[in-house]
Amino acid sequence: MVCRMFRLETEVDKARRDLLRRRLRDTNTAASPVLRALRGTPDERESALHVWASNADGELAGGLVGHTWTAWLHVTYLWVDGRHRGAGLGSRLLAEAERVAAGRGCTSSRVETWDFQAPDFYRKQGYEVVCVIPDYPPGITEYTLTKRLG
Repeated sequence: MVCRMFRLETEVDKARRDLLRRRLRDTNTAASPVLRALRGTPDERESALHVWASNADGELAGGLVGHTWTAWLHVTYLWVDGRHRGAGLGSRLLAEAERVAAGRGCTSSRVETWDFQAPDFYRKQGYEVVCVIPDYPPGITEYTLTKRLG
C-alpha cells in the first residue's frame, strides 16, 4: 500500500536542494539520450565567457557576462555605460562574445531581456523573439531571443 500522507515544508535547505538537483539530473539523464551522451564530455559543463570594454582611463565602459554550454552561448548580462551608448560598443561586445562562442563550437545564442531594456537592440543584431512573458514582473514584459551563429 502506498502512503499518500506527506509533510510539506517551506524552509531553505541547501543539502536537500543539492540532493534534488542530483536526482533531477539523474532522472533527466535516464530519460534523454542527448543528455546521456553529454555526460562526461567537455560540453557537459558551462564555461564562463566575459568580454570587457574599458575607456582610455581604464574605467569600465561596458561588458558582457555569459557562458557557453553544449552548442549555446547564453548572454546573462550586457551593459554599456550611458556615456558610451549609441556608439556601437554594445554591438561590438556582443559580436566578440559570439565570435568566441563560435570558436568553442557554439551554433546558437540566447538572451533574456525586459521590454524597457534592449529587445530592439538584439533584434538589430539578428536575434529573434522566441518567448514573451507579460507581467514578469508585474508591469514588465520579458523577452527571450535566440540567434543562429555563423
